Amino acid sequence: MVSFLIRAFVYIACFVASWFGMSAVNYEKFLKKGHVKEAQVLYFMIVAAMAYLAGSFILVFVYNL
Repeated sequence: MVSFLIRAFVYIACFVASWFGMSAVNYEKFLKKGHVKEAQVLYFMIVAAMAYLAGSFILVFVYNL
């Protein structure tokens, strides 16, 4: 149970950090005009992927050291 809570906290913290970090990227110039919904989905998917990768990276060090 404790392991699940630690993992959930790490992934949520990485998701928040990724969301905050992506706010610094000017990605509008890479997108087509008028495709707002697709841009929001892409933004969310990139943030989720970054959070998963960062969380997995942190958890490997926590459980392997």
